[in-house]
Amino acid sequence: MEKINILVTGSNGQLGSELRELSVQYPNCQFTFTDVTELDITNIDALDNFFAKGNFDFIINCAAYTAVDAAETNRDLCYKLNVVAVSYLVEMAQKYNVFLIQVSTDYVFDGTKNTPYVEDDVPIPSSIYGSTKRDAEKQIIFSDINAVIIRTAWLYSTYGKNFVKSMIKYCTERDEMNVVFDQVGTPTYARDLAKAILDMIPQLEKVQKPFNELYHYSNEGVCSWFDFTKHIVNRLGIECKVNPIRSAEYPTAAQRPAFSVLDKSKIKKAFGVDVPYWTDSLDFMLNKLQ
Repeated sequence: MEKINILVTGSNGQLGSELRELSVQYPNCQFTFTDVTELDITNIDALDNFFAKGNFDFIINCAAYTAVDAAETNRDLCYKLNVVAVSYLVEMAQKYNVFLIQVSTDYVFDGTKNTPYVEDDVPIPSSIYGSTKRDAEKQIIFSDINAVIIRTAWLYSTYGKNFVKSMIKYCTERDEMNVVFDQVGTPTYARDLAKAILDMIPQLEKVQKPFNELYHYSNEGVCSWFDFTKHIVNRLGIECKVNPIRSAEYPTAAQRPAFSVLDKSKIKKAFGVDVPYWTDSLDFMLNKLQ
C-alpha cells in the first residue's frame, strides 16, 4: 500500500511538535517535518524548489505569527507570515495538486455572540492577528484548491510557549495571581487537534474533489481564563490565590474575543472525530509535563 506523503510546516511549534510525536502511530503516512530553517514559506522560490522534489499529497500548515499583542505593532511581519505565506502555499497546492490543511483561529470572530460559533457565522476580527488569519482563510476559500481550514481556540501543549506553562510559572513564583473571568472559551490540547487532523487525512484522501471546507475544533466544555487557571493550580497543588478580574482591569494591546466557544458539530458529523472534555485533556497534559 502506497503511503500518504505529508508535509508539515511550522513543525517546531505546539501543534507541529504534537504531530511529530503522534506520527509514529500512523505507519501509512510518510512525514516531512519542516520549520523556517528547513523551509522558509515566505520565499516562493524556495517553496517551488521544495515542492518540485517532494511529491506531497498533503500540507499541514502549522506555521503562523501568533504573538497576538505584538502583532499590533509588528503588522508587516504578521501579514507576511499569516497571509503572504499562505497565498504561496495555495499557489503550490494548485501547481502540484496537493491538499492543504490550514489551521485558523477563534480570533476571526469579535466574541460578541453568546452561543457557540458555527462555521457559517460572519467573521468580524477585532485584532491584527485575527484580521491576518481571516485574510489567510480567504486566500484558500476563494481558490480552487482542495483544502480544509480548521479553526481552533486556546491552544496549549507540553511544547512551546502557552498559557498553561505561563500560569504554572507565575503561580509558582507568586502568592497571588489576577486572571480575567469575563472571557470564556475552551482550552484545546494541541495533541487532540493533531490526532483529529491525522485521523481525518485518510478520509480526506477519499472525498469527492473539488473539496474546500471549513471546520471548527476545540475540546468540549466552556470555562473562563480564571477557571482554566484555578484548575491548573488545584490540580498541581500550587499555593497561590487566584483572583478573578475583569478584562478592563488587565488592558492588552490586542482586543480579545469575550466569547470564543466553537461549535464542533460539523467536524464530528463529517469525520467521526472524538472530542475530549477540556479538563480530561488538561489533566493528561499536566501529568505528562510532570
